[in-house]
Amino acid sequence: MRALSTEAKIAVIGAGAMGAGIAQVAAQAGHSVTLYDMRDGSAAQAIDAIDRQLGKRVEAGKLDADKRTATVARLKAADSIESLADSGLVIEAIVEDLDVKRRLLTQLEALCSAECILASNTSSLSVTALAAGLQHPERVVGMHFFNPAPVMALVEVVSGLATSRATARCIHSTAAAWGKKPVHTRSTPGFIVNRVARPFYAESLRALQEGVADCATLDALMRDAGAFRMGAFELTDLIGHDVNYAVTYSVFNAYYNDMRFQPSLMQKELVDAGHLGRKSGQGFYRYDADAEKPRADELSADSPVETCVVEGSLGVADGLIERIKAAGITVIQRDGRGLLRVGDAVVALSDGRMACQRSQEEGQANLILIDLAKDYANASRLGLSYAKGTSSEALDQVVSLLAKCEIKASLLADTPGLIVLRTVAMLANEAADAALHNVGSAADIDLAMCAGLNYPLGPLAWADQIGLPAVLKTLINLQGAYGEERYRPSLLLRRHVAQGSRFHD
Repeated sequence: MRALSTEAKIAVIGAGAMGAGIAQVAAQAGHSVTLYDMRDGSAAQAIDAIDRQLGKRVEAGKLDADKRTATVARLKAADSIESLADSGLVIEAIVEDLDVKRRLLTQLEALCSAECILASNTSSLSVTALAAGLQHPERVVGMHFFNPAPVMALVEVVSGLATSRATARCIHSTAAAWGKKPVHTRSTPGFIVNRVARPFYAESLRALQEGVADCATLDALMRDAGAFRMGAFELTDLIGHDVNYAVTYSVFNAYYNDMRFQPSLMQKELVDAGHLGRKSGQGFYRYDADAEKPRADELSADSPVETCVVEGSLGVADGLIERIKAAGITVIQRDGRGLLRVGDAVVALSDGRMACQRSQEEGQANLILIDLAKDYANASRLGLSYAKGTSSEALDQVVSLLAKCEIKASLLADTPGLIVLRTVAMLANEAADAALHNVGSAADIDLAMCAGLNYPLGPLAWADQIGLPAVLKTLINLQGAYGEERYRPSLLLRRHVAQGSRFHD
């Protein structure tokens, strides 16, 4: 279905940061926009703030002055909700309370024409529940923007049980016409992003709680090896632990305490202490004027390394081989089961088993495991763990090899899946379950995670790159190590492996 014409009037209810941002987006796209808020003067103040913000962009040379003038001219503040009666689309961005939103939608249904689409910017409430009781629930849809709305590309177009296909398609097309990247999703807890993202935080929190490494080291590995913009601890400090914990708790409850979404006691303790992150001055890190940013732990060694042996394929880590050659180290390649030998050390990519377990099962002495990297040809850091009994000489040889390749080595305790691999495997697993349950298509799920959270790669595309059998093996080994349902592999992942297919075939 076509997007709404720019002749259609847009109304936004709620003049907070999100409502004002949505109003700005619609006005920049060419619509006349009416902004309404129950608080006297709030809508006018929000429009003034938009004008000032656009003025700064003009001064910085990022926006044409005429476009600023035209955008602000399309915005007007409403004194009463009755002023919205002739709108073609009303987007509510008020308090996240089901009863309050339902009362507002009931009022709007009586006020606006039968053709007017009623959209909610809810991030967590059921669109089905919001529309229940209305005479025309088919015209109610979720239109979930991400903060700040003028900057973030993603819009989740959320269909409730009664939402008509025409309504969802119209809003999808309209969001695209506004310069956004919309995705279709069903009204299930967390929609796409807030559901699929839970393991990103959960696995780092668990690793910290288990003493695998400190915050700075785990964050550095997620950035420097995983290519995420931020690690879990700096990101939750930025979001606010009260907000992040509340979302996790909400999703956990909504899925009837499914252990995949179990909240972290460590994060709850921060919330209880009022250590909410940047906004309170302390979270996992300190943010006062005298605070020094902690440094990631790094190993150092300078053992002579002139040659190494590669046995078989290292799988997704094969990119490391060319980097070793470029560092002037002779690489001898021969058949085998995916191992790298450096002096006395045996190096393998983690498969979800602890190094001690794998060493015993495969009869490998001096076994050192390396973590996943998005791109081994360019990664600046790798996580390592080793089996008990591994000699210091063997570890030094591996660290020296990586140093010659300009790769920093950070040591992790012997834990299943290290940190990047287990996080990516769990993100892919949750994305697979979301696709299995028709929450969104594989393409929309990957787009949502990249456009909404700036992931370096969609979780399902990343799983395809790693190899689905390797992802499945990692999850099976994680579940075996912990004995928890948390790590159970998705049926869709198992199906693709059995069929020899991929998520994006």
